[in-house]
Amino acid sequence: MTSRRDPLETLAGLDLTYREVDATAAGLPGGYSHVEVEGELGQGRLTYQRAVEALLTWQMHEHAGLSPLTDTARVTLGSHVVQRIGVGRFRFGAPCRVVAVVNEPDRGGFAYGSLPGHPVSGEERFVVLLDPGDRVRLQVRAFSRPATWYARLGGPLLPPAQRLAARRYVRALRRASAATPT
Repeated sequence: MTSRRDPLETLAGLDLTYREVDATAAGLPGGYSHVEVEGELGQGRLTYQRAVEALLTWQMHEHAGLSPLTDTARVTLGSHVVQRIGVGRFRFGAPCRVVAVVNEPDRGGFAYGSLPGHPVSGEERFVVLLDPGDRVRLQVRAFSRPATWYARLGGPLLPPAQRLAARRYVRALRRASAATPT
C-alpha cells in the first residue's frame, strides 16, 4: 500500500513540459491553443474572500468534477496536483505544478503548468477579481498543445473542451462563493 503522498513526491524532480512559464500573466505565447473565459461570481468583499478561499483550497476543482490529489491543502508556489479526470478504467491523471500565486487586495489566484504525463503541454491561470464596482469575477486563461497521442487524436476538440471546463470552473466557484461559511 502506498501513501497518498507517494505519487506526488515523484513530481518534484520533473521539469515542466513547456518553456513559457507564467506567460498567462501577460500575453499568451504563439504556437499554442488559447482559452480565455471570464464569468461573474457575485458581488462584494465577502463573496470575493469566499471565492479566493475556495480557489486556493482546491475546492473549485473538486466542485467542477475533478478529483485533485494534492501535496498541499492550500495552493502555494511549487505545490503539486494531479487532476484526476474520468471514471474507473477511463480515469487519467493530469500532473501540474503551481508556477505563480496571485495575492493582492483585489486579485487572488494561481497558475499551474503541466508536467510529464499531462495530456497537454501548457499553463492555466485562475484569478478572482474584485472590481471597483464591487463585482466579483473569475478569469481563466490557458495556453496548451497536445502532449499525448490521445490529446493529439482529439485535435480540434481540445480548445472547446478546455472552454467547457473553464465555464464549469466559473459555475463551481460561483456556488462555492455564495455558500454560507460553516
